Amino acid sequence: MSDQTTPETPTPQPHDPRPTVKRFSIWNSIQTVVSISVLIATLFTLWTPANLFSNQLIEQMLTQLQNNPQQLAKTYPTPTNSPNPRIGIVSGHWGSDTGSVCKDGLTEQQVNLRIATLVQQNLQNAGYGVDLMQEFDKRLNQYQGLALVSIHVDSCDFIDSEATGFKLAAVRSNTDTAKSTHLIDCLAQRYGSDTGLHYHPNSTTADMTTYHTFDEINSNTTAAVIEAGYLNLDRQILTQKTDVVAKGISDGILCFVKNEIIPQEEIPTP
Repeated sequence: MSDQTTPETPTPQPHDPRPTVKRFSIWNSIQTVVSISVLIATLFTLWTPANLFSNQLIEQMLTQLQNNPQQLAKTYPTPTNSPNPRIGIVSGHWGSDTGSVCKDGLTEQQVNLRIATLVQQNLQNAGYGVDLMQEFDKRLNQYQGLALVSIHVDSCDFIDSEATGFKLAAVRSNTDTAKSTHLIDCLAQRYGSDTGLHYHPNSTTADMTTYHTFDEINSNTTAAVIEAGYLNLDRQILTQKTDVVAKGISDGILCFVKNEIIPQEEIPTP
């Protein structure tokens, strides 16, 4: 037996068949994104006019991307279209006085405001911005809009059997008389058709034709005043079918702002 010690043979280790995987840090990923962004920005700088993409804008975009990429869309939002020009509705006597007063206490102001509020809702539902204003509203000063209509109703007193129906008057100071005529034609046709009330084109009063609002608004705003009916003989439709009355006025205004054509034979006559 030999005294020489035989060295131990190392135990072989099993072979790991999995490929070596390189792990990138989060910072490596961000650097990659930024590098790609720099490349894209450079291409844009070369391919687009100088007035479209400035170096300052590119630097701002890259800074935002490095700090918080999710904020980029918020920093440069998609432009939105401007809202439609507005329509003005004046509720007669509101904020001023009662107007006509019936024997049972019903006032013209109350009826006007209920109609005007429904007209506002109808036009808003059609996609228009609407300003509902009082009789002497400060906003009337140089008011500019697609149109403005002041809503009134006539007397509670019994005048005669013919005192039923509606009247219309347009602003005299408007720079475009054709537009004023078109607004009156639209209101007369649509309101008469919806309500069945008779149109009195030749019975407008001086209070209507020289209505104070006409002198306050901007001369480019087409405007009209409507006496929607008499609180005596037309009381039922004015107070119990207010939605029908409001629809007639709304339809007339929409006819005008959409520039719809009213055949002459359809315009109510005396």
